[in-house]
Amino acid sequence: MPRRTKIVATLGPATDPSAIMDDIINAGVDVVRLNLSHDSHDRHRERANRIRERALAIGREVALLMDLQGPKIRIGQFAGGRIELSPGDRFAIDLACGINEGDQTQVGTTYTRLAEDVQPGDTLLLDDGAIELLVESVANSRIDCQVIVGGPLSNNKGINKKGGGLSAPALTEKDKEDIRFAAEIDADYLAVSFVRNAEDVRLARELFRAAGGHGGIVAKIERAEALNVIDDIINASDAIMVARGDLGVEIGDAELPAVQKHLISRARALNSVVITATQMMQSMIEHPIPTRAEVFDVANAVLDGTDAVMLSAESSIGQYPAKVVEALDRICLEAEKNVTRSGHRLDSVFGRVDEAIAMAAMYTANHLGVKAIAALTETGSTVKWMSRISSGIPIYAITRFAPTRRKVRLFRGAYPIAFDVSSTDIHEVNYEVIEELLRRGTVRDGDLVIVTKGDRSGVEGQTNIMKIMRVGEHRVLNED
Repeated sequence: MPRRTKIVATLGPATDPSAIMDDIINAGVDVVRLNLSHDSHDRHRERANRIRERALAIGREVALLMDLQGPKIRIGQFAGGRIELSPGDRFAIDLACGINEGDQTQVGTTYTRLAEDVQPGDTLLLDDGAIELLVESVANSRIDCQVIVGGPLSNNKGINKKGGGLSAPALTEKDKEDIRFAAEIDADYLAVSFVRNAEDVRLARELFRAAGGHGGIVAKIERAEALNVIDDIINASDAIMVARGDLGVEIGDAELPAVQKHLISRARALNSVVITATQMMQSMIEHPIPTRAEVFDVANAVLDGTDAVMLSAESSIGQYPAKVVEALDRICLEAEKNVTRSGHRLDSVFGRVDEAIAMAAMYTANHLGVKAIAALTETGSTVKWMSRISSGIPIYAITRFAPTRRKVRLFRGAYPIAFDVSSTDIHEVNYEVIEELLRRGTVRDGDLVIVTKGDRSGVEGQTNIMKIMRVGEHRVLNED
């Protein structure tokens, strides 16, 4: 049985050698991420072109996810490079302090509205929560604090407000330029950082479409306030990413596991896709095997129903990019052996015919011993609906459109097949589809297969036929 949970790997210096690119493709990567917080457009363009070329040369396709940097809410730099803070120290963040002139008592910031967003009693977290400051007073652009949790503090570290509430817009001018670049290189997905609400998602989509982009929008959930409107954000997006770094800093580590489970559950319930990200296999940056805690972390996300697990520094700058993909593949496959049938949307009323066909196909497949589902699709929508249902049955997205094949790479349990039906005769189409599955070794004589398609080829949203076929008998039906 092929792996159902998809693997997203970030490209970087560690994956630049052609042999390493080949290794991570062969290890099973489904989607590659380009982090626009680092490197130039030229470097990202070169990586995107090469990974696509090498994947096609190996006979696979990978999807491309471009990840926007988002607002840089950071402290400035210290004249001496770093300082050491102790509990009880007084320390200020002051816009009036030169951006490169921080010292033991104060530092500047890149975020000009920070003093407007905080008040006495708030807690500021620096360097992913390593430093904790209690705001004592705010005057003009200066925020005077008491150090609650100290430690070393160096240049350009991030600032979070415990509980959320920093008002920086999700899209900066740099992000808008990067959106145009993502459209230029035909990104399959665009990830929007620090999403606050559904309007942030809609604006990103509008800008992406205006630039000629056709890919899906991924809303990164890393602000506490996003949790209050999560259904709106999910409905406005094509996928969400549980970005556990900044989110964990804002809501607290102890709350993060339950929130992750909730986000995965809500995404699936609302027919969206979900990626679980941040430090999935962090120890493998330097070590060739994961810790037991990391194995459990990945497996639990798989058991909860995540569509994909994502690697960041583990693949982009780590010492073992291919080994970490192999480890994820191994863990996901083992966790997926614990498949349970889904009661998803059994009581729902469907608003579209193609959605109803998708749900009927999965209900039938789960109760009839079907071995495979072959969905002829233009856009991948039917396949996405099917993939929301818990099942161990592979869903083959059969389409002539390369962007659709790359898009479904992110969907749990869905596998793209490049195939252009050559006939308009309904029996001939069924025959061709089953023969293609036989040729690939995914089914054998006697297996039951469900085929879904539309009777108007080339028209989006026209899936209106579900056919149950037994492999072997399809040849007799075709002759008839």
